[in-house]
Amino acid sequence: MTEVLIHARDLSKEYRVGDHVVHAVRNVSVSMDRGEFTAVMGPSGSGKSTLMNLLGCLDTPTGGTYILDGQDIASLTPRDLARLRTRKIGFVFQNFNLLPRTSALENVELPLKYSRSPRKERRDLALHTLESVGLADRWHHLPTQLSGGQLQRVAIARALVNSPALILADEPTGALDTRTGLEIMGLFQRLNRDGITIVLVTHEPEIANFARRILRFRDGRLAGDRMVTNVGNAEAMAALMPPEEEED
Repeated sequence: MTEVLIHARDLSKEYRVGDHVVHAVRNVSVSMDRGEFTAVMGPSGSGKSTLMNLLGCLDTPTGGTYILDGQDIASLTPRDLARLRTRKIGFVFQNFNLLPRTSALENVELPLKYSRSPRKERRDLALHTLESVGLADRWHHLPTQLSGGQLQRVAIARALVNSPALILADEPTGALDTRTGLEIMGLFQRLNRDGITIVLVTHEPEIANFARRILRFRDGRLAGDRMVTNVGNAEAMAALMPPEEEED
């Protein structure tokens, strides 16, 4: 029996620029079940990144209703929203957003510092999460010592370390070469098979087809919603391509 994780009804977001009102998201109604893997597509300015910010509680809607894991977001204070983001949502970005003078392990530990768990417990959990994304031997490296694919794996580990209900990924392959992008999508597919709900923004159709559902946006509106009938195996496709040249 499926369980709804995300429910948005008539969700809207407007920005005022001088005397002009920008309708970034217009009356979007969509639901996503726990365990789904959904790609969000659309041209620049279509509203897909604004939708991601709303789903991630990084921004508040100007209209409509958003319920995340049974919680009506409108009822929460800013402090409650911050707690919700920490407990239930992991974020992955195109440019990784890692602290440059901080090791891979310390970057992954960051979300855990808001908890009261002992330092050794936090460290062990961060190490285990790095191992789960294939970086157990790179925990002490700084971002400048890692390849693009390794940087994104650190970012994914940081998103995973709190065992979130939802991972939001904004163009996670946009800064990567083709093979590395496929490897990252293979990792997302594996995480999704393990039960993690993933919503991924991309402008690349070949990347979107590794998800199981595709939402298309245009002019702030939901213009299409379809299931992917032949989901590709990103990990298998990556294995057929020349490897990325890694840094020592």
